[in-house]
Amino acid sequence: MIYDTEKIPGTVHLVDNNGDMHAEHSEGAKDVVLVPTPTDDPDDPLNWSFRRKMLCMFCLILYNLAIGIPASAIYSVLTPIIENTNLTLSNLNNGTGVMFLFFGWGCLLWQPMAQQYGKRPVYIFSVFVYIFLMVWAPYTTSSGEWIASKLLQGFFGAPAESLGEITIADIWFEHERGRWMSVYALSLFVSNSIAPLVAGFISDGQSWKWVCFWCSIFDAAAVIFLFFFFEETNYIRQHISPDDEIEEAPMEKQAGIVTVEQSDSNPEPVKRFIDMTKPKKTYMQKLKFFDKPRPFVIHKLMWRSLTMFRFPGVCWAGFYYGLSVVWNNILNGTSSTVLSAAPYNFSASMVGLTYIAPIVGNVIFTYCSGNLGDRLRLYIARRRNGISEPEDRLWTAIIYLMVCPGGFILWGVGAWAGIPWIGIVIGMGIVSGSGIMGCHCGVNYVLESYGELGSCALVPVIIIRNTMSFGVSWGITPWFENQGLKKMYIAACFISLAGIATFIPMLYYGKKTRVATKHAYWKYVQEASDLGLPH
Repeated sequence: MIYDTEKIPGTVHLVDNNGDMHAEHSEGAKDVVLVPTPTDDPDDPLNWSFRRKMLCMFCLILYNLAIGIPASAIYSVLTPIIENTNLTLSNLNNGTGVMFLFFGWGCLLWQPMAQQYGKRPVYIFSVFVYIFLMVWAPYTTSSGEWIASKLLQGFFGAPAESLGEITIADIWFEHERGRWMSVYALSLFVSNSIAPLVAGFISDGQSWKWVCFWCSIFDAAAVIFLFFFFEETNYIRQHISPDDEIEEAPMEKQAGIVTVEQSDSNPEPVKRFIDMTKPKKTYMQKLKFFDKPRPFVIHKLMWRSLTMFRFPGVCWAGFYYGLSVVWNNILNGTSSTVLSAAPYNFSASMVGLTYIAPIVGNVIFTYCSGNLGDRLRLYIARRRNGISEPEDRLWTAIIYLMVCPGGFILWGVGAWAGIPWIGIVIGMGIVSGSGIMGCHCGVNYVLESYGELGSCALVPVIIIRNTMSFGVSWGITPWFENQGLKKMYIAACFISLAGIATFIPMLYYGKKTRVATKHAYWKYVQEASDLGLPH
């Protein structure tokens, strides 16, 4: 297929106001155009039954938990670890920083591996390795060993950072992705809150080492389930949007095909059709461990991922996504120390219980960033003659801008002033929960702007995000010790205010940057298409 290099990346005709577009339409909302354009293959992930898609989403969430829980389980038991080992708070936070760094840079290898060989083997192998890493972690006796274990944990857990977003893009249409992307983000953020909650009770009852052992047991069960039920979603289709499609001659009704006649002189909406005469995959075929054979291009994909740094929207999305994780790192890096000390004097299990607030906050803000974002995008498209821009979703960040800085004051300055614990917990919920909106805005902006190269485009996003996390995690302890809780969180409040507000210039300049780089982008897309790579 030859792509139009004059087309603006990300600008799509999402709503058919006049009912005359030659494109497949949603069955639920008759004026909504299906983007990407599905094929007639029943095994095209876009054509999967709702039940089949739900099983895939469950497996994806289970995978996120299998990686996210071991990565965050120690947050509420930092004090017991320090008391029973030779490790210091600085050692533990530095290890977390290295883990996040390799969560990001590991994507540079795992994302191309998933495109080359399939997402299914990458997911399963990632969890399999975690089983052994979590058995090793309690037996590390030095700072170097601890950091090495966290480095490997970050590297082998990296697919959780970027591959899930592509899986969602594989099975859901653009007008549906907001809600499911927010569910995906919710599973990532909630795993970071559930783990410390449970870990506190495990530590009090069985010692902190069993926190790691139970993570290993959980991952062993997860890898078995994923092997039997997590299906491959890689799929090559010719068209991403109806604007790409080549006009075809009128089609005749065939057995097993739902279709309509089409006149080139008088375009009409095309009903969605699936050729049920084509053989569907058997269960054993779904268990196939590797995707279809392709020429070896991993090195080319790694280079393409790095070249995506040239697109300003990609870099901004990485920064914006990074903000949401940075604030959680600050929260997690100080919660055990603050709540275990006077005037609160919480035990490890009580520190863990405070993580109920981030879970509740994440659920609330998931709705704001997901369903609201989908509705807002369709609303704006209907008022703009059906045209939708990736920047349209960014308006939901107004909520993020309004609540996150205040959450920092309530948590940090409140803890410094010794306010009742309920105020501290509410502050935790606001900071952690609102961060999901940064994740949602950044990831969806990239996938909707550069969907044809979504897998490559997400790699620099995650590298930027996790490099920011690494820097903050490495600097949390000296920042906390030198500035104190009050000054630290006042600074975080104003930094977050300035960082979150960067969505405002993106509303205006985002499309301009996509126009300015369109020729380079379509050149990259053409190269990927010629190699026969999935999007």
